[in-house]
Amino acid sequence: MIELTGSTLTLEQVKVIVFEKEHAAASAGSMERVKESHEAVRKIVEEERVIYGINTGFGKFSDVLINQKDVKALQLNLIRSHACGVGEPFPESVSRAMLLLRANALLKGFSGVRPELVERLLTFLNEEIHPVIPQQGSLGASGDLAPLSHLALALIGEGEVFYKGKRMPSSEAIESAGLPPFHLEAKEGLALINGTQAMTSMGAVAYLEAEQLAFQSEMIAAMTMEGLNGITDAFDERIHQARGYQQQIDTAARMRDYLAGSRLTTVQGELRVQDAYSLRCIPQVHGASWQALDYVKEKLEIEMNAATDNPLIFDEGEKVISGGNFHGQPIAFAMDFMKIAVAELANISERRIERLVNPQLSDLPAFLSPEPGLQSGAMIMQYSAASLVSENKTLAHPASVDSIPSSANQEDHVSMGTIGSRHAWQIIQNATRVLAIELICAMQAAEFRGVEKMASKTRKIYEKAREIVPSITKDRVFSKDIENCAAWLKEGIMK
Repeated sequence: MIELTGSTLTLEQVKVIVFEKEHAAASAGSMERVKESHEAVRKIVEEERVIYGINTGFGKFSDVLINQKDVKALQLNLIRSHACGVGEPFPESVSRAMLLLRANALLKGFSGVRPELVERLLTFLNEEIHPVIPQQGSLGASGDLAPLSHLALALIGEGEVFYKGKRMPSSEAIESAGLPPFHLEAKEGLALINGTQAMTSMGAVAYLEAEQLAFQSEMIAAMTMEGLNGITDAFDERIHQARGYQQQIDTAARMRDYLAGSRLTTVQGELRVQDAYSLRCIPQVHGASWQALDYVKEKLEIEMNAATDNPLIFDEGEKVISGGNFHGQPIAFAMDFMKIAVAELANISERRIERLVNPQLSDLPAFLSPEPGLQSGAMIMQYSAASLVSENKTLAHPASVDSIPSSANQEDHVSMGTIGSRHAWQIIQNATRVLAIELICAMQAAEFRGVEKMASKTRKIYEKAREIVPSITKDRVFSKDIENCAAWLKEGIMK
């Protein structure tokens, strides 16, 4: 059981809860803050103080006052009208993360909701009742309004969920799980949807995949180094200390570790003086991607523990302040950085693939073919890698530089952070396939060189990967090999 406080959630805990299905529970102290905040909202309603989102309309309607008897209907209307998401649903892992992050944000005690609402979010999470949330429709400011409205609909039994392997009306899942009906009260609808949990959840899931892939990319690159008799002098610690970037230093250290004991690598002057950049500059390029990923991790962990709805309630309700914490610009930038970082891992990987298959660039058999000419070997695998890399260049265009006014120009600057997070995830899927292709080619090259001469660590990975992708002894449908290898990488088996 992982305890949520509203301020201490880490990406490692997200990983355990979202993917390993560890249960989450609210700390006693955080629930006390929730109770106090809700009591402040109850008093505001009773005293008929005019507060945005409690007894006023929303967006351009913020100047429209709402009668006290209609404050509950106001919240329900908000959720129904804002549930305008379209397209394919987010993966269930993202839906789980959204439940978790929304509960954690409410536990900060600035949102005015009842403890029962937090409990409903955590019950959905722990009972694996996952709201069906369309991916498209958020501008990434005023929060992820459309996606989070679909989450809110599921909580009250009006949306859809994935439950026990089936997509069904949430009312059926709620009844099956033995949960009581749930009705929104003052401010609760707004508190559920005025936040950045769609982009942050998609970003967190994408980051966890990207981090794993970045480590895998180094091991795969090490195997390529062996297949091409690469020069290990380029990884000498002194070179990287001389520049000073810690991530570059760390990458070089891992490359030295992976290749320790290899009889397939060379030193400068043995076969050639220098390698091409895609080999020689692995620490510099991969290290720079790690710099961006470290930035992304920092911003995600701040946002996961942030109060991002509006208005926020302070001083036991004496001060209710309208602001803009729902604006997703910090995460939008982070997602665009992650897109570029992972796209570059695929870019340099594709260049290494070319060196493995191009007979003009190495002494390996043309296209790693067992019978060059009769058998095409890995020729078209490089085509696929090039296609994926090209697609990534389009997806890597920054979403955060765009903005379209909304709500009659009241909301006149938005972040498009959710688009950025979705594109980041797509880039990671493409990059995983590119690196799967490099792994397949690197294994084949290692066989030509002599598997028995590989470093112990790369040899271990070679043996595991050969259980997934057999040696190329003749042409076959390589699409299946690529997809199987990519799935293996996503499962994180390569360790």
